[in-house]
Amino acid sequence: DRLEVNWGRGSHGTVSADGQVISLSLDRNSGSGFRSRDTYLYARIDLQIKLAPGNSAGTVTTCYFLSEGSWANHDEIDLEFLGNSTGEPYTLHTNVYINGTGSKEQQFHLWFDPTADFHTYSIVWTPLHLLLWNAEDWATQGGRVKTDWSLAPFVAQYRNFTATTSSPGAGGGYYDQELDATAQQAMKWARDKYMVYNYCADSARFPYGSPPECYMP
Repeated sequence: DRLEVNWGRGSHGTVSADGQVISLSLDRNSGSGFRSRDTYLYARIDLQIKLAPGNSAGTVTTCYFLSEGSWANHDEIDLEFLGNSTGEPYTLHTNVYINGTGSKEQQFHLWFDPTADFHTYSIVWTPLHLLLWNAEDWATQGGRVKTDWSLAPFVAQYRNFTATTSSPGAGGGYYDQELDATAQQAMKWARDKYMVYNYCADSARFPYGSPPECYMP
């Protein structure tokens, strides 16, 4: 009830009979999408996603959160899953826009098969922290691999969307949540072994020094 298919409903965006799973389909004619009926300021968002299997080169499956108001000054949090050729890993691409400006991309090769089952992806947005946990001309190997439309439709599935809000003094909430020591070690492990792009390390884009947030602990 908290989600609704708002693009491609019926032919490309469907909801299971029990209302638990949203399936989004992509072919040459159209894609599809859904949105939350509710709006949030600060929240922890959890969503389970099962990505399109096989040769998914050129496809992008997304989960993003967008502010209301002017597009020129919008804020946005992105989780994007870039498809690839059969046998190659999906790439998780993250980005954050603040007041209309992004350029904060990081990319990881996923070390598990995100097409075999549902996996939970989480975003925690507070006044103090943003935690991101656990297209054809650019999406797959910089555009070198194109979409094989003969394999369409490409179907991704979503389920178990939850949004937990909190506030100062609520007790036991996530309002000032940071990654604990175990989670920090897990993040370091993923960065060391599976990160394939980090805007903070891109001296060609930032020849006069990385953005200030890159120097934060």
